[in-house]
Amino acid sequence: MGDRWSVEVDRSVCIGSGMCVNHAPGGFRLDSARQSRPVAPETDANEQVLAAAEGCPVEAITVALVGSGEVVFPPEE
Repeated sequence: MGDRWSVEVDRSVCIGSGMCVNHAPGGFRLDSARQSRPVAPETDANEQVLAAAEGCPVEAITVALVGSGEVVFPPEE
């Protein structure tokens, strides 16, 4: 069984670029305020969601392992 990820978008940081939807159309959507929301708060680990987090121009997306809470993205500085 693979890893499960918790996905969150910091809406106070999100600028609504839509890059996340381009990278992972099944993982994110833009609401009426043009702010990103994960389609589901948890997902199976997958490259599209990671690419969306990495491609966010303001790093508004946090991906963490379900259970441990270990952050997958963004990397610690």
